[in-house]
Amino acid sequence: MHELGIVVKVIEQVDAVAEEYKAEKILKVTMEVGEVSTIVPELFTDAFDWAKKRTRFAADAQLEMIIIEGRTYCQSCGETYKTTEFGKQCPHCGGSDTYLLTGDQVIIKDIAAVFGDEDDTQPQEGSRP
Repeated sequence: MHELGIVVKVIEQVDAVAEEYKAEKILKVTMEVGEVSTIVPELFTDAFDWAKKRTRFAADAQLEMIIIEGRTYCQSCGETYKTTEFGKQCPHCGGSDTYLLTGDQVIIKDIAAVFGDEDDTQPQEGSRP
């Protein structure tokens, strides 16, 4: 289960961002995960739920996963197609001179957090880059 190793790195990055921007806590982490990234969403979610409990800022954070479709480009005919249905062979021309366009990424898209202000007694909810 390599998902745990990836989750640990994600949590480290989320905590580092929270500390850098002086967040009080992380509410939600949104990930873009390609459908051919080798990540199993259920295992990733389970690993995230386990790992977040061991963090400074994200103990109660929710995980949102946006699954990005795998799309492949055929250099022979210029068409694109769904990778998970046809693999490396183009369904339009039968060619195999193809490459993956999207669907293999694992990206932290957004981190929603609560930020405290010394002048303000109410925490503010929001996202920061």
